[in-house]
Amino acid sequence: MNAATVHDDDDLRRFRDDLRARFLAAREAIVPAEHARLSRDIEAHVETLLGGWRIGTLGFCWPVRGEFDARPLVARALARGLRGALPVVVGADAPLAFRQWTPRSEMREDRFGIPIPAAGATLAPDVILMPVVAFDGGGFRLGYGGGFFDRSLAALDPRPLAVGIGFECLRADTIRPQPYDLPMDWLVTETGARQPRNIR
Repeated sequence: MNAATVHDDDDLRRFRDDLRARFLAAREAIVPAEHARLSRDIEAHVETLLGGWRIGTLGFCWPVRGEFDARPLVARALARGLRGALPVVVGADAPLAFRQWTPRSEMREDRFGIPIPAAGATLAPDVILMPVVAFDGGGFRLGYGGGFFDRSLAALDPRPLAVGIGFECLRADTIRPQPYDLPMDWLVTETGARQPRNIR
């Protein structure tokens, strides 16, 4: 690795760290009543989107740090015969596993303090609802920096549909996507569901 590459890597890391901090603060600053209103709009758009697809297993994330809470939506999907699955970290550089979840699942906290099912079948999701810290018009998502979802999307075969979920206030001009960053197939905010332009 030459000096220019190190400089570029450091510049990208600083850019993303700053972006992450700024948009996390913006998301966590949304007052509860506004968060609830925006979430209802997101939920309606997601349900309309899912209603047009034939899927068996819906992956989603337990909400943390002001994320959209998909649990009520997933619980209703379970009543229609779908299966829900939460991601489980199995190793620092490994793809995520997806463990079956229902509202009655016994939960425990993982090493990041996020609730995961204590037991349950490992499932292959057809669709994953993926929260964003930030996103851009090309469909690229900024997460918390661990790279888990990019590794998982690259490893899962067939690849599930990736639906980025967030609020419009999290839209960035660019997250400066790299070759390892995989674009979302759909983005959903309170303003609607759209397929991104998939540009770098």
